[in-house]
Amino acid sequence: MEQENIIIVCGEASGDMHAGNLAAALLKIDPTLAISGVGGQCLRGQGVTIWQDIKELGAFGLFDVLVKLPRFFALKKLILRKIEEKKPAAIILVDFSGFNLRLAKAINKKIPVIYYVSPQVWASRPGRIKSIARYVHKMVVLFKFEEEFYRSRGIDVTFVGHTLADLGCRLQDKKSFLDKMNLDAREKIFALLPGSRGQEIKYILPVMLKTASLLRKSFPDAQFIIAKSPHVDLKVYNKLMRRSKRDLKLRVIEDRTCDCLNACDLALITSGTATLEAAMMNKPFVVIYKMNLLNYLLYRPQVKIPHICIVNIIARRKVIPEFIQFNAKPRLIAREVSAILSDASRMERIKADLAETRSLLGEPGAGQRGARAILDFLNNK
Repeated sequence: MEQENIIIVCGEASGDMHAGNLAAALLKIDPTLAISGVGGQCLRGQGVTIWQDIKELGAFGLFDVLVKLPRFFALKKLILRKIEEKKPAAIILVDFSGFNLRLAKAINKKIPVIYYVSPQVWASRPGRIKSIARYVHKMVVLFKFEEEFYRSRGIDVTFVGHTLADLGCRLQDKKSFLDKMNLDAREKIFALLPGSRGQEIKYILPVMLKTASLLRKSFPDAQFIIAKSPHVDLKVYNKLMRRSKRDLKLRVIEDRTCDCLNACDLALITSGTATLEAAMMNKPFVVIYKMNLLNYLLYRPQVKIPHICIVNIIARRKVIPEFIQFNAKPRLIAREVSAILSDASRMERIKADLAETRSLLGEPGAGQRGARAILDFLNNK
């Protein structure tokens, strides 16, 4: 294959992780590729030329999107201009469906459009499937059920497995980590993972902190660690923790999600990629999600499935407790967490279910399989 340009566009931390792994695999197969686009530290770390960093792109809810509309319009204009300049062999859109599906429509088949990491059209806003069928040439998906979903609708699709099966978790020795963070292995440790976007953290971290205060009544010597996103300023956390930091023996640990999960007895997690990381590590957890009430009332009618936790969606049953919006009440969450920890048979059942979920993510090599599917598709084109 002669040297060709490929553009990759992602918009959030999880998409950047997937995109970085894919770019590494593409360049391993064909080192002559010139890859550029929109991304973060993972894509940049693979030598990809980044025109726009993702730090300011993440939006949470309708109103946050409205505020950032000028930025999104400018970004779409920039990408379309780059397409005209570079005449790329293809553009790879990674997740970030609110922006990327509109971009696909604007490209309007001028170049091959490949979608890696499917929008959750099977969960909400199913009308988006029409845009995918019309403007996307190839879907490359992470879950087997997604392949079945798209194939039944006549869309060219390949299942490659999940990136996390490739990356795994790079862990520090648990004892060394506990010693470094001044944590006592003899007492219960709870990990709080409130998300990777500032706006969701503002809604969800207070619920987690109040839950933690209640858990201290059942576990007086409990320790709490917050897995901080590198994409969110520490000031956001400090402001929310002002009243709780001293009472709860809180530790804020940056960019060490896997170590935090490895260290804890149970985690409180915002719905998202972190739930799969917990599943990969066989770590029991509960899911908490809350947003602006008006945003929730706008989005909730569009959700067509009974669960939001991807582990439950993959398993097609309730494996992990979910506390969403009106049910995201600290007393309910604390009661459930205490019940799980006090029931050894339930803990084992959850771990067995998580192991089953892991088996459905595919074997390691998702990035290589994704890259090969994309390059084969382009060669056939």
